[in-house]
Order: sequence, then structure tokens, then C-alpha cells
Amino acid sequence: MNHPRIVRTVCFISVSYVIVLSIWLGWLIDHTAPGTIPYQVGGLLAAYGSALGLGMMWADRPTRSERRLARHGLEGWAKIKHAQPIRRTADNGELTELDLALTVPGSESYTGKVLYEVLPENRDRFVAGETISIRVDPRNRDRILICP
Repeated sequence: MNHPRIVRTVCFISVSYVIVLSIWLGWLIDHTAPGTIPYQVGGLLAAYGSALGLGMMWADRPTRSERRLARHGLEGWAKIKHAQPIRRTADNGELTELDLALTVPGSESYTGKVLYEVLPENRDRFVAGETISIRVDPRNRDRILICP
């Protein structure tokens, strides 16, 4: 989960909502039909909640470079030589240092270390000796994406 992006999105939407609310309170409320204010408040709150939900969904998406790597990266595999849990994360996962032997067809094998958040449902897949699927950037083989 990309917490900094989500926080920035929530702050932007909240500030925008405060601006819209101040415009509504300062100008529009005087020009509305009597008896419609509760419905307008409900509409403003519904719009705010919808904007927050959509914004948080958008903020949690993978970055553009990660999506490009998933689409155009070279498919390969990595054998986990060592997995060292470092700390727990906010969403009940474990930040784990993986020592990998990376193989991409058509090139020489190499080794590398990656910090990866392992979710509880995937813990049995990220142990020493297991093989995982990866995508490697064709221009920079040090940049990899571990496929879930």
C-alpha cells in the first residue's frame, strides 16, 4: 500500500471539499430554495465520500513505471536463496529481504537482493528454495518486478 500517495490524495480532496463547502456556505446557500438545505448537505457529503473512495483507489494503483514494467518487462524467474523478515508492515505483512538468484532467458544469470512486502497469504511462497516469477526491465536488469 502506497501510504504517502494516499495521504496526499486525501489531503487534496479534503482541501478541495473545504473550498467547495465555503463557496456553498458563503454564496450558494442564500440563493437556494427553502427546505432544500438538508438535501444539499447530503449531496455534498455524498460527493465528498465518493471523491475520497475513488481518490484512494486511484492512489493505491501501481505507478506508471511499474505498470509499464509489468507489460513490457522480460519474463524470468528467481530462486530465493535466503529470506530474512525485517519488520511488520501496517497492513499485517512483513517487509522481507530476499536474496535471489535471477534468471532471464537469453542472458546470464545474476544475483540480487530485494526488499519486498510479503502478505500473510503469500508467506509460504517466499521461503528459501522456492522459485518465483519476475519481470525484468530490458534496459536496466537491476530493476525487477516480482509477480504475485
